Order: sequence, then C-alpha cells, then structure tokens
Amino acid sequence: MNIKEQIGILIRLQKIETEAGSIKSGLNAVTQRLEKLDDELREFEKNITDEESCATELKKKYRDYEADAQINLSALKKTQEKQRAVKTNKEYQSLLKEIEEKKTKNSEIEDQMLECLDRLDMIEEAIKTKKAEHELLSNRIRSEKEKIDREAKEGMLKLAELDSVWQDVSSQVEPNLLERYNILKGQQAGGLAVAPVRNATCYGCNVNLPPQLYNELHRWDDLKFCPNCQRIIYWDKSD
Repeated sequence: MNIKEQIGILIRLQKIETEAGSIKSGLNAVTQRLEKLDDELREFEKNITDEESCATELKKKYRDYEADAQINLSALKKTQEKQRAVKTNKEYQSLLKEIEEKKTKNSEIEDQMLECLDRLDMIEEAIKTKKAEHELLSNRIRSEKEKIDREAKEGMLKLAELDSVWQDVSSQVEPNLLERYNILKGQQAGGLAVAPVRNATCYGCNVNLPPQLYNELHRWDDLKFCPNCQRIIYWDKSD
C-alpha cells in the first residue's frame, strides 16, 4: 500500500475519532444537563415551600391576633360592668378612658387581622398558581429527561459502532505508521495528528511551509511532517 493510500486511511481514522470525541463530549455533559433540570425543579419547589411556610406563619399570627382580641374584648366587658357600679365622677371618667383605650386596641387588632387575611388570600392564590405551574414544569422536565436519555442511548450505540469501524480501519494501517500516528495524536491539541496543506499552508497550525517541502508533498513519495507542529501533512488537491 502506497503513502497516499496510507494517509487516506489515517484521514478516515481521524474523522472517526473526531466524531467519537464529539459524542463522548455530549455523553459527559449528560449528568450536568440532568442535574441542571433537577436544580430547576428543586428551586421551584423551594419557592412553593417558602410560600407555604409564609402562609402557615400568617395563620398562626391570625390566631394570635384572634386570641388577643378575645382577651381584650373580655377585659372590655369587665370594665363596662365595673362602670355601672362606680360612685364618683372621677372613677367614671377613669373607666370611660380605659374603655376607649380597649376599644381602640381592639380596633387595631381587627385591622391587623384583616390585613393578615388579605395577605393570606394573596399568598394562597400565589401557591395555587405556582402548583399549577409546577405540574407543567414537572412534565416538561420529565420530557426533557426522556429525550436526554434517548440521546445518551443513541450516543452509546453510535460509539460502539464507531469503535468497530475504527478497529477495522486501523487494522489497515501499517503498524509502525499507526504507532507514530497515535504518538502524534497524544501530543497535539485536539488530538489531530494529520493535517491538510492548502496553498502551501499547514491547516494544523496555519504556518507556511518551505517551497521545497510543499513541492515534495505533490509527489506522494514519502511521509511528510510539518516542521512547525510536527503533524503528518498531505497535499489537499482542492487548493
């Protein structure tokens, strides 16, 4: 098998490895994609939980206001009963002032209770809306997870297929050349060991080749390497 044919096989081998690398990158990102979806759902659920906690606190506060109102009302009634038994104007005026203070306090408590109920209504309505949105979000995330799972399974199958093809193609390369190819692949950024040359430029490192080397490439009589990046280079007829 001549050099041109050997390099053709290496080019095919490199394309297989590039495609496999792209699939592996996608598979490596699967866990992060799934975790991101889980985080999105957890954050939404936390918002609902926080709203529910707020509603629980408001209900407790309302009950406290209600208890205070009952205590104040009971005290008001006792004061009003005492008013009937007073004998002096001074005592009467004192009780009258006390009654007004208790009425004012009770009015304030009732206002706080109403405010509490208004806030509670708003929060419970928000919770109802968020729970409906949560159902939609859960369905969307479930659907996306199923899609990711399908993509991952398809990727694994494609990788197995590419591995089989790689084994077949690599067996066609001369052992010494394959060993050199693998060494170069480990040394190069992106794992690309073979690069085309167009217009006297190595497309692996974008450096111009010496004219003599560029002319020798056209003959396909020997393996050539880029003097800059050390990749195996070949003349791309498209230039």
